[in-house]
Amino acid sequence: MAFVPKIGTSIKRQLEEHEAVCLSPYAALNKQSRGRQIEEKEDISDIRLPFQRDRDRIVHSKTFRRLKHKTQVFLAPTGDHYRTRLTHVLEVSQIARTIGAALCLNEPLTEAIALGHDLGHTPFGHAGEATLNELHPGGFRHYVHSLRVVDRLENGGKGLNLTFEVRNGIVRHSKGNSDIIPKNKGHLAATLEGQVVRLADIIAYVNHDLDDALRAGLLREGDLPDGIKKVVGERHSQRIGTMVRDLIVETLQADDGQLHISDAMLGAISDLRAFLYQNVYRYYRVHNEFEKAQRIIRDLYGYFLENGLVRRRGREWIADGKNVLWEDEQRAHRQVCDFIAGMTDRYALDLYEHLFLPKPWSMR
Repeated sequence: MAFVPKIGTSIKRQLEEHEAVCLSPYAALNKQSRGRQIEEKEDISDIRLPFQRDRDRIVHSKTFRRLKHKTQVFLAPTGDHYRTRLTHVLEVSQIARTIGAALCLNEPLTEAIALGHDLGHTPFGHAGEATLNELHPGGFRHYVHSLRVVDRLENGGKGLNLTFEVRNGIVRHSKGNSDIIPKNKGHLAATLEGQVVRLADIIAYVNHDLDDALRAGLLREGDLPDGIKKVVGERHSQRIGTMVRDLIVETLQADDGQLHISDAMLGAISDLRAFLYQNVYRYYRVHNEFEKAQRIIRDLYGYFLENGLVRRRGREWIADGKNVLWEDEQRAHRQVCDFIAGMTDRYALDLYEHLFLPKPWSMR
């Protein structure tokens, strides 16, 4: 019998009961959530469960909207069809929800983690991240900063007060160039939904980065090794579908509360990632642009430490006078790092032009 909430009874309560009946025993349930950092009075008339509210808070945040002007691979792309950090998180969300639905996991939780996992990314992608990691005394990792964004920086400094499960999934999503499925399970998210996002992230980026590299002319279809194509397929949609299907089938067959990928597919994904590192991410034209972007970040960072922050007000750039004399060095580094990490590519480029490039003299 189809589930339809009944008027006159709390919709939230009915949705909770529906979760308990319909979701996998391995799924994270709203009623079993470890809660929020700051307890909130529950609105019984609200029709959304906590993970749904978390997703909505992320989508409505200013940081989320800024992702549309942040680099994925190609810096400040002018072409309409290249991925940005925003389209990346949307593709991760779509893939993660497909996997989550097939495994009967909690889709709103999966979606919230996917949409929030890259909120802490810098302008100019990993070039900006590497530079801030070098300059900031405490180091910088985008997944850690993503948690700082939702806990401390968003909503006028109040944070979004998300549930533990979403926060944990955000901070545990990253893998870099390490094992796709780590041997140390302590590196994984506490929920299977968070672990799904981690794998959906790599499935998304190895496929869309390959697609963008083909569009940019860095690669041709024939460049992809035959061994990879034999396992994952020839076309973009086929490759994603094959990877997702393998993960779902292997996980359902194991039925042990963990995610599984066949050895052949794991090898193909690893080989595809290595192929992209060698032929795209480290390609000299891409690398040269990354070096330029890193110079911009370094110059801005040094200027702010010495002179205080400079913000846009309408069409003007205004020095933030209260930060000209920093209270202490640690606070200066922290605020400068937060400020730069929150910039879009074009904001950083415009500010750099204002601060460091001469303007033609227009007086007569």
